[in-house]
Amino acid sequence: MKTWQNIVTHKTFRFFDHTKEDSIFQVNNNAITSFALDDALTLAVSEGSSEPIVRLWSHDETIVLGIPDSRLPYLEEGLDFIKTHDYKAIVRNSGGLAVALDRGVLNLSIILPDVKQVSIDDGFSAMYQMIRHMFLDLTDEIKAYEIVGSYCPGDYDLSIDGIKFAGISQRRVKDAAAIQIYLDIEGNSFERASLVKQFYDISLRGEETKFTYPDVNPGVLGSLSKLLKVDLTVEDVINRVERSIGQLSDEITRRPLSNQEHEYFIKRHEQMIKRNERVGIYDPS
Repeated sequence: MKTWQNIVTHKTFRFFDHTKEDSIFQVNNNAITSFALDDALTLAVSEGSSEPIVRLWSHDETIVLGIPDSRLPYLEEGLDFIKTHDYKAIVRNSGGLAVALDRGVLNLSIILPDVKQVSIDDGFSAMYQMIRHMFLDLTDEIKAYEIVGSYCPGDYDLSIDGIKFAGISQRRVKDAAAIQIYLDIEGNSFERASLVKQFYDISLRGEETKFTYPDVNPGVLGSLSKLLKVDLTVEDVINRVERSIGQLSDEITRRPLSNQEHEYFIKRHEQMIKRNERVGIYDPS
C-alpha cells in the first residue's frame, strides 16, 4: 500500500473548521450544506484557484443516506421511523450507504487536485494513511478492510480489533476529489448502529431487492474512545487533524471562501435540495 507521501505531493493545505458554525451564507448548516460546500471547494481546487483543502464538519442527529438507500421499497416508513427518534435524513451525492451522524462523530474531507493521476484506491489510501498518522501515539492497529455487518460497508472501513469506527467515501468533480471520512469519536455507537439497522428493517420489510443492503450488526461498530480506552473528544481529534496535516505538509492557510466559491456553493446547495426533494425527504428546518 502506498504511503501518504507517495500519493500526496502537495506542501500547502487550506484548512477549514466548520464544526462550530451555526450557519453558512444565511442557510441552515445541516448535512446538505456540508456536501454542497465540499462540492464547491472541489470545483475551486480542480480549477486551481485554491490549494488542496482539509475541512472538518459535524452535525446534529442525522442519517445520511446513499443514493441506493433512496430506492428502498418502504423508504417513507423508514423515514417516519427516523423522525420519531429526532433524527433528520438527507441523501448525499457521494458514494456509500446510510451512516449515522451526531455531535460525537467528526467528518473530515481532504480535497485534492490532479486526480486523473491518482487512482480511486490511492485516494482512499491517502485518507487511511492520514488517520493512521493521527493516532500513531495511541495505536498502530488501525486496519482497512470491509467489516461485515457494519453500516455503509466497504474495503476501506477503518477498524481496531475488527470493530469499525470510520468509513470513507469519495466524490470526484472535474479534476479534483473530495475524500470524506466519518470518525466515530465519542457517544453511543451501539444506539447509532441500532437506529440504522431498524431503518433498514422497516424500509425493506424482508423484501427481495436487486441491490444488497447491509444486515447491520451493532456489535461490530464502536467509538475510538471505547476502542482506545481513552477519553477522546471531537475537539481533541480536531487538534490532531490540524497537527498531523502540519506535520505532513509545509504550510497551512486559512483563507475564507472567495466570491466564486460562494457562487459555486449556492448552485450546489440548490442541486442538493432538488436531489432530496425528488425522493421526498427534504426538510428545510
